[in-house]
Amino acid sequence: MDSQLTRIIAIRHGETDWNIASRIQGQLDIGLNSAGHWQAQRLARALAGEALDVIYSSDLARAHQTAHAVALEVGLGIRTIAGLRERAFGVFEGLTFADIERRFPEQARRWRERDASFGPDGGETLQAFYDRVVEATTRLAVQHRGQHIALVAHGGVLDVLYRAATRVALDAPRTWQLGNASVNRLLASDDGFVVVGWGDTAHLAEPSRDDGGEIRS
Repeated sequence: MDSQLTRIIAIRHGETDWNIASRIQGQLDIGLNSAGHWQAQRLARALAGEALDVIYSSDLARAHQTAHAVALEVGLGIRTIAGLRERAFGVFEGLTFADIERRFPEQARRWRERDASFGPDGGETLQAFYDRVVEATTRLAVQHRGQHIALVAHGGVLDVLYRAATRVALDAPRTWQLGNASVNRLLASDDGFVVVGWGDTAHLAEPSRDDGGEIRS
């Protein structure tokens, strides 16, 4: 591998109950549900053969729990970094999409339109969030040049990395997947990020028996 390149596996945390309920988690510390733990285990097995040098995780529980499964499988520790946290959504946190539309219609409109200068009351603007994630990831990529690193984070973080790598504008509609426990591959160099694989969830499609003896797919 080119010693000037950093290989990155960017991973979204496993499923939470709030994901199912379409409830905004933001920086609230919500843990995985049973399906999320199962996804993390499947993810870990899928990455067992990867020659990872280091695993970084957001310090929020849902990401850290997902990273923990991978770390056990590949025999590495976890380094937590707040820069990989989900966007701070202020007054939106804890609410469903329907709640937000009803209680904060004007803020909801600006959020839907992906206004880069908008942040919910008490939260981050989209631009500030983008800048935070790109800065944190770039710093890690420079620190680990020539290495293979895993970053376990959140849907919003992965969205930022995809946009940064493909030069898609912040206000452009999303047309790519941000699946729970998905594997997303990038290369980082002095020229920025490049996507080499995105949205791989094949490891979650394979049937597996859970602890109760039932088949899950």
